[in-house]
Amino acid sequence: MKEHLQDMNDDLLVKHLIGEATSEENRQVAAWLAEDAANRHYYAHFKLIWEESLQLAAKSTVNENDAWVRMQQRLQHGPATSATVTPMYRRMAWLRMAAVILVIVGAAWLAWTMLSPATDASLYATIYSNDKVVKDTLPDGSVVTLNKHATFSYPKKFTGNTRSITLEGEAFFDIAHDESKPFIIHTNDVTIKVLGTSFNVKSSAEKTEVIVETGVVEVARKNHAIQLRQHEKTTILKDEQTPVKQENTDELYNYYRTNTLVCNGTPLSRLVEILNEAYNADIVIANDKLKALPINTTFNNESLDTILNLISKTFETYNIQIEHHGQQIILK
Repeated sequence: MKEHLQDMNDDLLVKHLIGEATSEENRQVAAWLAEDAANRHYYAHFKLIWEESLQLAAKSTVNENDAWVRMQQRLQHGPATSATVTPMYRRMAWLRMAAVILVIVGAAWLAWTMLSPATDASLYATIYSNDKVVKDTLPDGSVVTLNKHATFSYPKKFTGNTRSITLEGEAFFDIAHDESKPFIIHTNDVTIKVLGTSFNVKSSAEKTEVIVETGVVEVARKNHAIQLRQHEKTTILKDEQTPVKQENTDELYNYYRTNTLVCNGTPLSRLVEILNEAYNADIVIANDKLKALPINTTFNNESLDTILNLISKTFETYNIQIEHHGQQIILK
């Protein structure tokens, strides 16, 4: 491994990617990512290879344990032996799957990219939005807008039969139409496939949400897929296998692109959910009967205090009080 990777191993990254890591291991990965841009670069491309290859693993006839040994021989400076594969690892499905997938896509190529970051950087671009919203145009003319704290990795030149990218966090996509090259987004273990459309993707450790603004989007997880059209969405929880189509009832997902919160009969609880995201706040509705109150108004880039005061005035018959307890804000 390269020197900047000495405190991280690929086994732990695989566990993190498939949701098998413990809370402590996830914190370890998060700290490692925050430590060095080179670590984030490595992780983004490791994740891209992993997610592009999931669909191939099910068709493979590769012996899993032999595959893992061969992959280790290529990824490490020294040769690996069968001792590299411990009995515990042989029993773990996620590790056997990792071996198969990485061999299928070409462990030699993976090793080359991992050990040659300068060359790899010339082929791929990775964007970290950090504390601001970032907008970028891709090589095919597609436009992506990243919400804060999102990571986006894509080839600097799309080749082959698809346009494949990876995403962590939230982003809005306006995809240039190209029937010969479907645009494919990998996030968590969900695959989103489009030809040309606009839609919002939001991923976290617990769920993946896709909202379609225009066109048609295919959302797949494992062997289950659905098609979403305008004003439709799906929210796939971590432990769910099958995406379920739902109606999208508001436009609040657009807040980071438009700096506007449009409420049209929106339940107060939904508005508070978005306020917590947009302002990194901790707002709690103390009384359940307030959560379903519908609000009809538009907030145009106002401060959080201004919005909360307007909420209080809007529902003055309920005498909503705003209380601050440290970092927490309570509406009651």
